[in-house]
This record gives sequence, structure tokens and C-alpha cells, in this order.
Amino acid sequence: MGDHPPFPPSTQIEVVSIATSEPADYGRTVTRWALDDIAATIVNQKAAEMISRSTIWRILNDADLKPHKSVYWLNSHDPDFEAKAKDICRLYVHSPQLYEQGRLVICSDEKTGMQILERKYPTLPVEPGKPERREHEYIRHGTRALTASFVVPTGEVIWDLGITRTSEDFARHLRHVSQHFGPCQGIDWVLDNLNTHWSLDVCRTVADLCGIPIVERDLKTGLQRRAFLTDPTHKHVFHFTPKHGSWLNQVELWFSVLARRFLQRGDFRSAEDFEHRIQAFLDDYNQQWAHPYRWTYTGQPLVRDTPFSRTRRQQQRGRACFSPRAKTYQRILYPPRPYNATAAN
Repeated sequence: MGDHPPFPPSTQIEVVSIATSEPADYGRTVTRWALDDIAATIVNQKAAEMISRSTIWRILNDADLKPHKSVYWLNSHDPDFEAKAKDICRLYVHSPQLYEQGRLVICSDEKTGMQILERKYPTLPVEPGKPERREHEYIRHGTRALTASFVVPTGEVIWDLGITRTSEDFARHLRHVSQHFGPCQGIDWVLDNLNTHWSLDVCRTVADLCGIPIVERDLKTGLQRRAFLTDPTHKHVFHFTPKHGSWLNQVELWFSVLARRFLQRGDFRSAEDFEHRIQAFLDDYNQQWAHPYRWTYTGQPLVRDTPFSRTRRQQQRGRACFSPRAKTYQRILYPPRPYNATAAN
């Protein structure tokens, strides 16, 4: 037992409250909290006895708070975000049934600016106790753009590799994918809002693939073109993700696989070497690794439901508390889940 009694719940709540606020709210000139700043603020605000850095750290660690860290996030201001997200999630859920009926759900996008880098000096292989060591200096051999389509029910990837990423390139890719599958009932395309995805060239290609005439003077504006491409009566129907919601596109998941397994440690002698090796990788992926993704997002807000005292991190540290009653500061700061998540219909 130490010389001082444990700090009461009110002090713990005060520490958490300060850590989750802006320093300027308490008259501090810094832009992020440090342990010393929190301790000084508590003393100045309440004229309380000194609280140590280690005590503040333990309180913040129990609350799973890291005020010294910061990450970027992207907020969508699309007023129709929920409706668009649910429409796309519904496509993902029903894609196996649509596939059996002869209709495909395909996610398409471009990965641009793939740098073709050659390490100036040889990479040293992994050794016992030493990881692989790569030279930081490199020689550039240009860049390439990959236009890829991920088939949701099967996981197959169809691609086109080139130097540019224009509306003509994307229209050519649409025709390539359509010819790859041959006759089918139709295709639902999931795309982001890049202007090359709803250009006049794309409208001409879709009209040709659907076998319908178009009047180009009626497709002068982006709104008119998007309305034409999203017409549910067409054989090829576009579904645009919400603004700042391109993470709803499953091909982004596959792009992360491409980056981790091929691009990050790549060492390419020339542009031709890069093109040959990426095509070999893509062929190998389709033959051995292609699989559909298990999509769990339903369009509902993501809310944490597990109490912090019962998380795996706390269990590993031997601090798991399985009491049916949460701690005082948890009951105040982390109210119960406000809704029950439902699956997409």
C-alpha cells in the first residue's frame, strides 16, 4: 500500500475528460496533450494534490486512450450516404444469387502512379536475428497505371495495364471485361465518382454494350450522364459510391493485397520487367488465390460494443474485469449501445 490512497473516480473522470478535449479549452498553448500538461491542468483547475505521470498513464491506459497519437480520417458529407451505402451492400449480399442467375457484380477502379523502382544496390537476404535489408537508394523507370475489375462472387480480377488513366482507357477496360465474360444477363458496376467513370466515352461504350441508342446532345452534363449510366433498366448498371466513400468498393481491398504482396518489396530492372512480372503475378493470383471477400459492413454506423475492461488487450495484461457492473468512469463516458445492428436486406 502506498503513502497516498487511490485517486477517487472523480479524479479519474477528470483525467479522461481532459485527455478527450482540446488543450485550448483549458488555456494551454500546445496542440496535443502530454502527461505533464494533464497533470499541471488538474492542479491548476482544482488546486488538488499533485498527480504523477505514472498515475495519469495508468488511468489513460485503462480507458484505452492515447491523446498523444493522431490519425487521419475522412468524413463524407454526401446527404444520400446511407441510401447509397445500403444499395451497394445489398448488391454484395445478393451477388451469389445474382451470379447463379447470370448477372455479375463487379467493382472497378484504377491504381495509378505505381512506381517502377530498381534498388541501386543488392538487397541482403534475411538471416537468423536479422530481417531483410533493402538499400534506400533506387533508380526510377517510370510509372504505370492499373485498371482492375474485381468480380465480387468469385474473386477473379480482370485488368488492363497502361501508362495513362483517361476516359478512353476506362471505356476500353469496360469493353474488355464485357468480352471476357461473353453473353450474360447483365453487370452491376460499383465505381467511385471520378469523372473518367461517367464521361461521354463511357456512355457511348455502355450504350453499345447494352444495344441501345443514345442522343449525345442529351448527355452534355455530368448529371445527365450519371442518370443514364445508373438507369436500372439497362443491361449494364453503374452504382456510384457516396462522396468520400470509395472504401465501399471491394477492389480497394484487392489493391491492398497487390501492394503488400507485389509492390512494396519490388525490385524491377526496367519497365518491361515490371510489366512482365505484374502480369505473371495477376495470372497466378487468379489461378491460385482468387476468392470472394466476406463483406461484414451493412451500412449501419460502426459503434464499439465491447467494454474496454473485457478487450483482448486488457486480458493479455492480466487486467480483465468480468464484473457485470462497469467501472464508474466507463458508465459515464461510454453509454450503452444505442441501437441493435441489423443485416442488410
